[in-house]
Order: sequence, then C-alpha cells, then structure tokens
Amino acid sequence: MVLSTASGEKTPPALFRPPPRPSLDQVTPLRLASPFEPAGDQPQAIEALTAGLRAAEKDQVLLGVTGSGKTFTIARVIENLQRPALVLAPNKTLAAQLYGEMKGFFPDNAVEYFVSYYDYYQPEAYVPRTDTYIEKDASINEQIDRMRHSATRSLLERGDVII
Repeated sequence: MVLSTASGEKTPPALFRPPPRPSLDQVTPLRLASPFEPAGDQPQAIEALTAGLRAAEKDQVLLGVTGSGKTFTIARVIENLQRPALVLAPNKTLAAQLYGEMKGFFPDNAVEYFVSYYDYYQPEAYVPRTDTYIEKDASINEQIDRMRHSATRSLLERGDVII
C-alpha cells in the first residue's frame, strides 16, 4: 500500500510510532533504597561488574551462594550505571522473587514483571504409534497479562525501567 501526498509524492503508510522517550535529564534517577551497605566481596564485585559493563564487556558472571547478596549487588550496579536493566531468571518463581526485591530496592522507579502469561500450556502433538492427535490447550493468567502490558508501556514511556 502506498499513499500520495498533496504534491503527488508517494509515501509508505504511516506506522505506529510510540511517543518520544523522555530525554535523560527528564528521567527519574535510578536510586537504590536500602539500609544496607555493600560488605565482604560485594564492593569488588560491584566495581568490577560496573567497569565491565561500561567497557561493553559481553560476558560477565556473578557467582555466589544462596543468600550472599547477588540481587543487592546487581541493584548497586544498576544504580551505578543509571540505565534501564533487564534481569533474567530461569523460572517464574525466581522471577517473582527478584521482582519483589527490585521493587523494594527501587520504590521510585518503574520496576516491572514480564513473564509468560500462561499458567498452563500444552502444545499440539501427534503420537504416530497410536495415531493420536492431541489438541493445543492453554490457560492464560489475566493478572500477569496486565503486568506484561504495564512493562511494555513503561519501556515506551519511561527511562528508569527495570524488568
């Protein structure tokens, strides 16, 4: 499809364009709210991770036992860098835990939750041995769907986003 302007000039159809993102001087700073100070190996880890990200290092790993303060360490790195962050988790349970902790660490910023909205998903399948076809079945969680929309909106409208 091609549209014509008043002068006869051919132009492609208008696409959805999100509103312009706020400039960096209009963005709420990412401020960590915590009574804790880095301890043990955390200061060195925070410094090394921050320096690595500023140097555009692609592969960095933060290792620590359960309860060693890895989430707090990453929160400090996010605060140091002052840029949006995507925190990945291997499952929904850990994602929910990280979301709650980050929400507490950054109460004035857009901390959002984005996971699959399926409570249950069974893809279609075929079992040749028994000539059985299994239909796709799924159950969508409306609350998680709303949270996903909120995360998307924050990405489009804000600069202080942690997902």
